[in-house]
Amino acid sequence: MAMRMARRAHNFSAGPAAIPLEVLEKVQAELLDYKGTGMSVMEMSHRDKPYEAVHNEAIANLKTLLQLGDDHAVLFMGGGARTQFALVPMNILPRQGFAEYAITGVWAEGAIKEGKKLGDVRETFSSAASKHNHVPKQGTLVVDPKAAYFHYTSNNTIYGTQYHYVPDSGQVPLVCDMSSDILSTPLDASKFGLIYAGAQKNIGPSGVTVVIVRKDLLARSDKALPEMFNYALMAEHNSLFNTPPSFAIYMCALTTKYLIDKGGLAAMAKVNEAKAKKIYDAIDGSGGFYRGHAVADSRSFMNVTFRLPSEELENRFVKESAAAGLVGLKGHRSVGGLRASIYNAVPVTAVDALVAFMRDFQKAAG
Repeated sequence: MAMRMARRAHNFSAGPAAIPLEVLEKVQAELLDYKGTGMSVMEMSHRDKPYEAVHNEAIANLKTLLQLGDDHAVLFMGGGARTQFALVPMNILPRQGFAEYAITGVWAEGAIKEGKKLGDVRETFSSAASKHNHVPKQGTLVVDPKAAYFHYTSNNTIYGTQYHYVPDSGQVPLVCDMSSDILSTPLDASKFGLIYAGAQKNIGPSGVTVVIVRKDLLARSDKALPEMFNYALMAEHNSLFNTPPSFAIYMCALTTKYLIDKGGLAAMAKVNEAKAKKIYDAIDGSGGFYRGHAVADSRSFMNVTFRLPSEELENRFVKESAAAGLVGLKGHRSVGGLRASIYNAVPVTAVDALVAFMRDFQKAAG
């Protein structure tokens, strides 16, 4: 029988990130013997029926949560979102076409950098001049109707900004790196030509990347592409052309089932917004001791970024918070500061503990 640990850390890591405790306990219970097979999922053949059922359940759960019909294929691939920076233009950017990108942070910068190696890729918006403290206001993005696709990053983990709307790209296929906020709020995924997301924030563990692609776009995948880079080939074989990251996909199936059982994405959004509000209220009510990076209407509900009056205090905050069981609060190495990642699996109790620590730390050091 699975046993709860006496004490688990309050995990604010940006990724790999917290996984729901109920999911971990389910994995623990099934680790040695999955449903009477006498094997762990990580041991069984991906060609056998027990794993095939797990694989298809993960796909079905994602389609349920994202309101997807038969017009989209769900793929499981390797290499993380960074690999998709290249695979997207390789598969859906015609040789004589061009694509447009909105640049709102490090990962969007990485995506356009890779895209430019492979074709005509153009920057249509950038927040770099303001140190990526905002996303474009709704209605201000202008997409060239001749573009092969328009690419944006929905949530920016390093800078703590997030789109709270879906950009209007007209008839141009909308492509989104949704790694850090997928499954956190209701989404009509049918509006997108392609979504990709590393699993390690809200879907499951690291090691698998979800790619959701509209089937008509699969016709753009050139047969000359290497097999493992070809979306059309992956879709044709239900992501089973080669041995997939089967255990990671199994955990994705469990996590998505957990989300469905908890009331779906509407229920997740309500909790996530409430968690974020608690931390932002603590920042705004600190009299300037804590300073948020993102402008108010671009604040992320997934990654709360903030600074203290000095780097010395920030280092002290990280050290003392870790000693108190609050881990993963150090900001990204490229920008410093502090960051609380509060994905689906981070409970309200962890956020309450963080807010209490912030209050006590300010009293002691402010």
